[in-house]
Amino acid sequence: MRKNKQKKSHHVNESWLLPYSDLLTLLLALFIVLFAMSKVDSQKYKELAQVFQGEFSGGEGILENSPSLQDLPAADNDEEKDQKKERTKGEQELEELEAIQKQIDAYIMEEGLDNTLQTKLQDEGLLITILNNISFDSGSARVTKEGKRIAKKVSDFLSTDPPREVVISGHTDDQPINYSGFSSNWELSVTRAVNFMQLLLNNDELDPTKFSAKGYGEHRPAVPNTNEANREKNRRVEVLILPNYKIKPEK
Repeated sequence: MRKNKQKKSHHVNESWLLPYSDLLTLLLALFIVLFAMSKVDSQKYKELAQVFQGEFSGGEGILENSPSLQDLPAADNDEEKDQKKERTKGEQELEELEAIQKQIDAYIMEEGLDNTLQTKLQDEGLLITILNNISFDSGSARVTKEGKRIAKKVSDFLSTDPPREVVISGHTDDQPINYSGFSSNWELSVTRAVNFMQLLLNNDELDPTKFSAKGYGEHRPAVPNTNEANREKNRRVEVLILPNYKIKPEK
């Protein structure tokens, strides 16, 4: 008699695959988030968090009670941190230069020098302008007695902590010089700048390595050389205090 072998059917329980799949998905999400925190900026991180939150919010099981990615602290990349740090230092630098400007302006008002001594805070730094009618005789690079007094006072404002670089520049009008002392207005302007800088450096609290002098002659007029009043404004020495960090003064 022939016996028929009956095949036994075995039912495999695959319910364990669901939590296992959730676990793998969670691990993948964790690795992606860790990678994103080190590579992307905060805005991209938030966008990524919203995507995962939308994908997982309707799920069940192991992800149901997991914390939202949006609850994690936002990560700033190194460039963004450097920009914030630079802005903070720039703001502090601007406040310090504004304080120096107020001190100089107070001195100008006290001495009645508003027609010959001026200050202006700009992106390049704090600019102090000394007109030549009080600091130099016509056609001369020798600093007058009044100019020496002003140089001594200005040097006190240049002593800061931390120290800042200072550029002294000489300027003339467009009238040619008619004597043998200097061959050009360019030469006259740079000599005046150097002489005024030397007076500033009589202050032992100043570091000479932070100072430099330039001469522009008639090539950078403050106003057009159309009349004598304008030419008088162009005959000047400028002291520029450079900021240690970038500043953005209000216009």
